[in-house]
Amino acid sequence: MVSVVVCLCLGLVLVAAAGLKAAGGPSAQAAFATYGLKSPQAMKAAWAGVIAAELALGVLVATGSTTAARAAALFLSAATAAQVAALAAGRAGAPCACFGAKGRLSTTSAGRTALLAAALALAPLLPRSTPTTEEWLTIGLAAALLGLAALAVVVLALAREVGMLRLSIAPQGALEVAHEGPEVGAYSALADEFAAAPGQIALAVFTSEGCGLCRVLKPQIDAFGTHHAIALRTFDEVEHAHAWAAADVPGSPFAVTLDTDGTVLSKGTFNTGAQLESVLHAAERRRGAVRA
Repeated sequence: MVSVVVCLCLGLVLVAAAGLKAAGGPSAQAAFATYGLKSPQAMKAAWAGVIAAELALGVLVATGSTTAARAAALFLSAATAAQVAALAAGRAGAPCACFGAKGRLSTTSAGRTALLAAALALAPLLPRSTPTTEEWLTIGLAAALLGLAALAVVVLALAREVGMLRLSIAPQGALEVAHEGPEVGAYSALADEFAAAPGQIALAVFTSEGCGLCRVLKPQIDAFGTHHAIALRTFDEVEHAHAWAAADVPGSPFAVTLDTDGTVLSKGTFNTGAQLESVLHAAERRRGAVRA
């Protein structure tokens, strides 16, 4: 049973190496220049030949073929020799094409290849017996668990990359232009339109009947009004023309936040609910700075 498991693992390593080289495409092909190949045709031929050899040998080794294991050991011994020669030529750090395009030539990569070659050479010497049904089930269950563990690692790595990508992209807030709308820090007559409770932020949202974006965002705008710390009012361009004039609104949708004393805390043109939320965050930050 031990021999079966070892052969399966070694075969999967060879198949995985072939798959990663194939996925590497042109980048993996170019890595063969590390071993002295000059022309693109020669590098492509070597790339395709190595993939075919690793894939075939991997499948045969996994099935328990002693001949394939010995052939794979010789193949990897030749690969080790090629890496050692490239290292002697001063090419350390160059792509090694071991596991796709990202691997780099080093004493570690050469040692890893030599270790795999030795394992393949020793695999046929292990005592081999045909596993029972229960043993095959155990092997299958172990392989499934290992596959799930590998999948979990891949998913976590992908989630980390997505998280890093989101952090690297700075979210865009609402467009706050100095001379559009009421001046931040000044008193605004819009305060007369609100009956905000102490501690609340008055949120004035300016919309117009012909604004399609305003209609789309209406549910999100209304949702802000349900928050206990926000006093929301919307002002239509025609129905509340006086409020538009008092706030000198440049267009819709536009938002203005006020403190309870009528001081303008923030303002801005917004196109999404997140941008409207950024107007409120700016208001909270500025109010906190003033009171500190």
